[in-house]
Amino acid sequence: MNLNKQLSVAALALLIASGSAFAQVKKKPAPSPKSKPVASQLLAKADVLPIDSKVIIGKLPNGLTYYIRQNVEPKNKAELYLVNKVGSVLETDDQQGLAHFTEHMAFNGTRDFPKNQMVDYLQKSGVKFGADLNAYTSFNETVYQLPIPTDTAAIFNNGFKILANWAGYVSFDPSEIDKERGVVLEEQRLRGKNAQERLQQQVLPVLLNNSRYALRLPIGKEDILKNFKPETIKSFYHDWYRPDLQAVIAVGDFDPKHVEELIKQNFSGLQNPTAEKPRTKYTVPATPGTAVKIATDKEFPYTLAEIIVKHPGTTVKNTVDYMQSVRIRLFNQMLNARLGELLQKPNPPFLFGRSSYGGFLGEQDAFTSIAVAKTPAELEGAIKAVVAETERARKFGFTLTELERAKQDALVQMGNAYKERDKTRSANFVREYQQHFLEGEAIPGIEYEYNYYVNNINKITVDQMNALAGKFIGDQNRAVIVEAPEKDKATLPTDATLLQWISAAGQGVTAYVDNVSSEPLLSKLPEGTKVVNTVVDSLIGTTTLTLGNGLKVILKPTDYKNDQILINGYAFGGSSLASDDDFTSANLASSIISSSGIAQFNQGMLDKKMAGKNVSITPYISEFAQGISGNSSPADFETALQLIYLYFTQPRKDNDIWESTIAQTKSVLANRGLDPPSVFQDTVSATLSNHNFRGMVTTPERLSKASLDKAYSFYKARFADASNFTFTLVGNFDVETVKPYLEHYLGGLPSTNSKETYKNLNIQPPAGQITKIVNKGEAEKSSVQLVFSGDYEYNDANNIQMDALEEVLNIKLIERLREQESGVYAPGVRAGYHKTPSGRYSITVYFGCAPENVDKMIASTLDEIAKLKQNGAQATDIQKFVAEEARSTREQMKENVFWAGYLASSSQNGENPDQILQHVGNLEQVTVQSTKDAANKYLSGKNFIKLILLPEKK
Repeated sequence: MNLNKQLSVAALALLIASGSAFAQVKKKPAPSPKSKPVASQLLAKADVLPIDSKVIIGKLPNGLTYYIRQNVEPKNKAELYLVNKVGSVLETDDQQGLAHFTEHMAFNGTRDFPKNQMVDYLQKSGVKFGADLNAYTSFNETVYQLPIPTDTAAIFNNGFKILANWAGYVSFDPSEIDKERGVVLEEQRLRGKNAQERLQQQVLPVLLNNSRYALRLPIGKEDILKNFKPETIKSFYHDWYRPDLQAVIAVGDFDPKHVEELIKQNFSGLQNPTAEKPRTKYTVPATPGTAVKIATDKEFPYTLAEIIVKHPGTTVKNTVDYMQSVRIRLFNQMLNARLGELLQKPNPPFLFGRSSYGGFLGEQDAFTSIAVAKTPAELEGAIKAVVAETERARKFGFTLTELERAKQDALVQMGNAYKERDKTRSANFVREYQQHFLEGEAIPGIEYEYNYYVNNINKITVDQMNALAGKFIGDQNRAVIVEAPEKDKATLPTDATLLQWISAAGQGVTAYVDNVSSEPLLSKLPEGTKVVNTVVDSLIGTTTLTLGNGLKVILKPTDYKNDQILINGYAFGGSSLASDDDFTSANLASSIISSSGIAQFNQGMLDKKMAGKNVSITPYISEFAQGISGNSSPADFETALQLIYLYFTQPRKDNDIWESTIAQTKSVLANRGLDPPSVFQDTVSATLSNHNFRGMVTTPERLSKASLDKAYSFYKARFADASNFTFTLVGNFDVETVKPYLEHYLGGLPSTNSKETYKNLNIQPPAGQITKIVNKGEAEKSSVQLVFSGDYEYNDANNIQMDALEEVLNIKLIERLREQESGVYAPGVRAGYHKTPSGRYSITVYFGCAPENVDKMIASTLDEIAKLKQNGAQATDIQKFVAEEARSTREQMKENVFWAGYLASSSQNGENPDQILQHVGNLEQVTVQSTKDAANKYLSGKNFIKLILLPEKK
């Protein structure tokens, strides 16, 4: 299950607050009565926001709330959610961790679905455990999600029975509880027992002021999870899983009246306990002044500071709230745009910096600032740089041009949502209704929100925006947190020094200068070349154009999205063409160029130039190809083509960006060796690339030898010949309408007909049987990767068998390692296969477990593989694979992103793209015998690598 909000401080700020906290030097003086604004100037009439008329909201006599909305994206599917106002804050001392444990038990036996029958039934219906069927537990809520097909009445109707079983009929079989203890403890091990968890234990009591939230982390306490009695968890379930604290949310392709009847039939029988416990709303008490906490851990690889200024929480319910939320959105965007510009300097003051205002915990909002320093010695500069930007905004405000750009971007984003209102996926509505139930957040609907933006955003003034910084910044109810490696503890500032840095940060700042350009991207339209060949594929609805310069464009117009065109282009070559001496420079080339702007526009100027446009274009260079990826709205399609043209013909060489990237990368590498997962992954990469440096993490020495001149020259060489490029366009366009634009811009790209392709450098896992053990980390925590690899004949028939083998083995390992042996939380299987540069496959089994269980879990894995090789897959597991694959294929074929990727890969692999139309039918090729053959062929053990992370030897 997804245990939500198991927080580090950084995660707490980023995930929950999505905003930042800052400090202020001095409060602005309050205006005198004469200059004090009239209330009506600040606040319009606070009209309550309407409820979207397309959602049906009702309440049963027992208090259960329901939300129903008909929505046809995706077709023949519904999102069913059970939302409970029940979380870890409601646990008694002897129940710590049982809110989350209850969530687990809901999948391990209910009245109508004993033991594992629920998961088994849903998998056979095409619902995948984990990816589709899931749940999460947080401080204040527990949410169950069930995406389910609607084209089979029995399956759809049973979806509501499943939700009702979760709501009131979980069995809590003692034997199932005992089996699940190990799974929950392994989840605790997987997500915790690391530097983040140890730092969290130091910091949260300060950050959350020893409140209920600091004492009730959802994962709970290990001794309770191991030893609680069944009566204790049953008591928690009886007290809190009750209809007056529950909501059913149903959004999808169905008849709303039928759904309302199903809800009444399945949930009306639920009863509230006779002596209801009051559902206490817990808060985080305000802290007078500033609380400081400096925390260290020997495995933490970064040095970071956070400044969190907490405020009373707000919930958007009326027009005044909504207008303020718009202002906050603009404020966050403008402030972080300024911080982003600092990263474009040759020696940026921080690795990462962010400041923003948003929701926090315990009925609070917070203004949170985060500064990640490049080294402990540069912590002062990182903190001061981030704080100074907020002080600059507080003292001098924002410029009119900044505000106008932010408004344009906000209108574009809101306009996107409005244009796609009939193509919005059901899951998006679920999230809104969930917040309405849990927090009372308004749900006026996209039509209302879009019109509100259009009619009101221009009423927001610079003066209103400038007042926000003073409102958000403060030195009361403030927490200042530093997290750093333990080895640097002696060099960290004292509490007093830290506060002095923050206080002094704004001194000497000057007003922000908005550097913008009014010049056009392109001064004249390229002459281009005409289409010389056209091929139409009516089966899948594509048209392939060949332009006079040799470039090909595969076009697939769709109506899956109203305001989206996906653009991808590739040509073979990539970094495989770089010499060993030049590889590091070449490997950095695309990231440097894509961060440097184009032509006469540096990246900051280009970002500002793109304000109000719905377009994103990025060049890339991979191991075997170079290309362009991006998207645009139909209205901004020409701008997208102009950007592509310029990334080919006028890439920008920016030494500041080069220096910044090298400095940042070296800083990240400096403490990489402290982090056990990173050390393990470095060994994995080295082993699987047979110690070829191109497949391994770069080193400071290699970075020092790299140069901007080499990187720039390599990039220009890779994009010098457009004749071997193939582009794919998927989305809302007309072929004849876009053809002239393609002829001018793509047809105008340089062409040398060099016929370049990639080099096969034979970077692949070594043959034979190899075991690599890494001893790193102080916690009792291990990670395992088992890798099978070899040569592969790439074709559709083999690919289907490989996909089936991956899923069948995944099912068996979940049953064996998790459900039967309770030794692993989330085992996984990943099968990869490719044709370029040569046919190869790899199958990786991965899991985390207790160090003492490593050998046992590996033995159990190999035993399940041996059974597959001897007997083939069970018919029920094949049924599950076929159901899931067929359902997901039908869904994906209605998505632009699928076709963009599929058409590109078909082109690269020289395949007939029409074969996708037979894919679902070809699933019949998966049989007991075929899975047996595949297991013996691909899991023979001839080439088998065991990679194991164990704790450091005591």
